[in-house]
Amino acid sequence: MSENQGRSGKRRPSRTRAGNPARSNTRPRQANRPNPAEAGLDPARVAARDVLRAVRERDAYANLVLPALLRERRLGERDAALATELAYGASRARGLLDSVIAHAASRPVEEIDGPLLDVLRLGAYQLLRTRIAPHAAVATSVDMVRAEAGPGKSGFVNAVLRRVSERTEADWVAELAPPADRDPMGNAAFRHAHPTWIAQAFHDALGADAGELDELLAADDARPAVHLVARPGEISADELALVTGGEVGPWSPYAVHLDGGDPGRLDAVREGLAGVQDEGSQLVARALVEAPLEGDDGGRWLDLCAGPGGKAALLGALAAVDGATVDAVEPSEHRADLVRSSTRDLPVTVHTVDGRSSGLEPGYDRILVDAPCTGLGALRRRPEARWRRRPEDVAGLVALQRELLAAAVALVRPGGVVVYATCSPHLSETIGVVGDAVRRHGLIGLDTGVTVPGVPRSTRPTPGRDGSAGTHVQLWPHRHGTDAMFFAALRRPGGAQ
Repeated sequence: MSENQGRSGKRRPSRTRAGNPARSNTRPRQANRPNPAEAGLDPARVAARDVLRAVRERDAYANLVLPALLRERRLGERDAALATELAYGASRARGLLDSVIAHAASRPVEEIDGPLLDVLRLGAYQLLRTRIAPHAAVATSVDMVRAEAGPGKSGFVNAVLRRVSERTEADWVAELAPPADRDPMGNAAFRHAHPTWIAQAFHDALGADAGELDELLAADDARPAVHLVARPGEISADELALVTGGEVGPWSPYAVHLDGGDPGRLDAVREGLAGVQDEGSQLVARALVEAPLEGDDGGRWLDLCAGPGGKAALLGALAAVDGATVDAVEPSEHRADLVRSSTRDLPVTVHTVDGRSSGLEPGYDRILVDAPCTGLGALRRRPEARWRRRPEDVAGLVALQRELLAAAVALVRPGGVVVYATCSPHLSETIGVVGDAVRRHGLIGLDTGVTVPGVPRSTRPTPGRDGSAGTHVQLWPHRHGTDAMFFAALRRPGGAQ
């Protein structure tokens, strides 16, 4: 069937919808705008530095700050592309860059003034991981510091970056990385700019395929393609690819891939015909709709963890085609507003409540629990996140995930389906939570792989004492070109036979 059709075969008329309003917390502060002394500096590098500064000073998210900053400063396409590469690349590689900077400066990075460290990271990234001429990387970095802080501090930056430029990335890795023969995990993590505990979590999740760890870390350290989702009932993936110059994605019937650029400038995105969404996330929403129920689908669907609204929008579009309705739950008022914006004109009702005690009437046919998680599977799209997360974050999130899944079990009807998903492959957040739910609530694990036909090497048995845990889907960036999404379909027993 066409991507514009649901299972019922109906097609919705096209419509035009305004894009999402700008998020209040994504705009750079006034202080992050270039000052008059920086008027002659390269605008792309200044923008990238200001993103690094926002991340360091106020724990901002680079992927939220940068698009707003680029629009505000009206950078041209080439400058915007360079700013994006530098800001995201330096954020992803921060651990490796900091080790090199500390060695070149002969002092820990904690002892370097924050504004200088931002510029050093930016300069070191250019020297080690781009084809930018070394003299240009050093000179533009020195110019930025001189304009803001004077010649004294610019001399320090000049000296450090010149030491960095004396060696290639491979040379620095050979000197600074843990020895591969004594600490293979630490060596792989250092080479691919990941904290060791995250590399270990990936290794554990790969299981028998742990030999792919190096390939996985390399893919997770690379710049990802932009993934678009064609709104069902509005535009097909083929049509979206044609109007955007992209390529149809290999797995989701709604996916289109772009090499780069600002998707917010695309007419299809501005008009609400398409959105920005990783192909793996699209497969999660589709799995909820495709998972087999017992009994008829009464058309009551629930997204229990809906913010910021990407999956809710896709579910809403599918529901509109199929004559269903979606309730979307989000406890944060700001994020709930984002869900309302992304689902405008769709059969979606947003509830600003805690999903663990929503007060909603039970009896849903399908419930998605896209639970808050460490986000380890989406690190390539959230470049600074790998350096923010800590191993101790996992336990608290697992407790929350179990509570949300328990709430979903209470809301789904007998014979209905709950799809549990995380953008993390960490075993405690994935098969650990699913296995616990199967034992505690008597759920029946389904063959989740049937919801993603044709996606190779994605389905595995979920461990369970009696085989009732079914199978789950684990996607990987190095295999599938998606985020490392996990999802499992679970049925509440007792429905019509």
